[in-house]
Amino acid sequence: MKKMKDLVIEKGLNVASKEKNAHLQWELVEEKHLINDEWIDFRVSSWRFPDGKIYEPYYSYSRKDYVVIVALDEEDRFICVRQFRQGIREITTEFTAGGIEKGEDPVDAAKRELAEETGYVSDDWKLLTKIPSNATIADNHAYIIAARGCRKEKERHLDPMEFIDVELISGEDLKLLIDEGGFKQAVHIAAYYIAADKD
Repeated sequence: MKKMKDLVIEKGLNVASKEKNAHLQWELVEEKHLINDEWIDFRVSSWRFPDGKIYEPYYSYSRKDYVVIVALDEEDRFICVRQFRQGIREITTEFTAGGIEKGEDPVDAAKRELAEETGYVSDDWKLLTKIPSNATIADNHAYIIAARGCRKEKERHLDPMEFIDVELISGEDLKLLIDEGGFKQAVHIAAYYIAADKD
């Protein structure tokens, strides 16, 4: 628990930060929800810039926060999945990832997703960080979670919309895949380097 002195200092830093950045801040003028269902809240908005001018349209969306799992098996191979991604219309190689349900702890979500998509479990989990998934147009976050010593113990339970292969990749081969542009999820690449930095 933070001490009162620490909270006062933190509040002071926040105020100072707001004052420092006041000349950069935009002001929301109007916002309309174009699509708002269980999958996405897609909005169009107009904003007042620091010079007073109003610009539109700006598009943004909200989705669930999600987990990206940097998982290593007992032989230190990365547990990856291959699946079709309609955004780029390609089959990609990436880490296991999935949405966090309302009220669900991110690590618990990671355990669930890894077991469901790959059948692997682990006794060694660590939440590494939380990062915006796309700060330009989205307000959700990705929780980067590491799992070590993973072992295959369960049958996979894929959703009706999931058609996924599991692939075990050595550290050397995964680094090469990233360097050559073959690992095509930006947040997953960030997760790889975050995990390597905190190893």
